[in-house]
Formats: sequence, C-alpha cells, structure tokens
Amino acid sequence: MSISAEASDIRDTFAFLDDWEARYEHIIDLGKALPALSADETIDAYKVPGCASQVWIVPDPDATDPEHLSFRAQSDAILVSGLIAVLSQLFNNQLKSEILDFDADAFFNEIGLKDALSAQRANGLRAMLGRIHTLAGARSEDK
Repeated sequence: MSISAEASDIRDTFAFLDDWEARYEHIIDLGKALPALSADETIDAYKVPGCASQVWIVPDPDATDPEHLSFRAQSDAILVSGLIAVLSQLFNNQLKSEILDFDADAFFNEIGLKDALSAQRANGLRAMLGRIHTLAGARSEDK
C-alpha cells in the first residue's frame, strides 16, 4: 500500500475515534503490537538522537529492492512506541523517494497529532522522522 493510502487509513481511524483519549489509547496499542528488537539491536548505532525516550530504528536492507526502505523500531516508552508504530505504518516498505517527498509535518498537523503532543514528544517525533529520512537517503540539508 502506498504512503498516501496508509495516510488515508490513519486519517480515517483518527476521525473515527471520538477524542484524544481514545486516539492515545489507539496509538499505545499500536506500539504494544510492534515486535521487540533483540538486545544486539538496541545499541547506540541504531539509537535515535534527540529523543527524551530511548528509540531504536534498525534498517532492514533488501538487496533485491534497494529503492524500498524497510525497518524495525522500538522505544522504551509506551506512547513513543506508538508514535514509531504510526511512522512504521506510513513509511515501512515504501519507496525511499516517496518517503522523502511525503509532507509528514502537514499530515501530522492535519490529524491533530502535533498539537496533541508535548513539546518534548513533538521533538522526539521530528527526530524519529529525521532518522527515517536519513535511512531513505536524505542529505542533512534536505531535512
């Protein structure tokens, strides 16, 4: 499914949920469903800098299809795990060029996520998105 289709699914789910308490519960449930990383994957090389919580994003390169980005991720905080699950739904197994072209900030504003997060969590979300962009091949000046 394309990023646009994934974004549409997320948008529909958020619209269906009545309030932010229900949306937070949904986000947390998404995070709980993420598969755990192994101990040798929760290392500094995969750790996302700029997050108050610990977050690891581990790339899963596919030698047969290098234009797609695949990754696994985890956090030690339940809400942040949910946020990385949302990012995974949007961007995992997607074309790198489409990841870099997608306006995630506008999307997060549209679904109300940016306003619903504390400044610290919003910074962490930006850091996770930056790491995904780096994995997709963005140069530092592109971010």
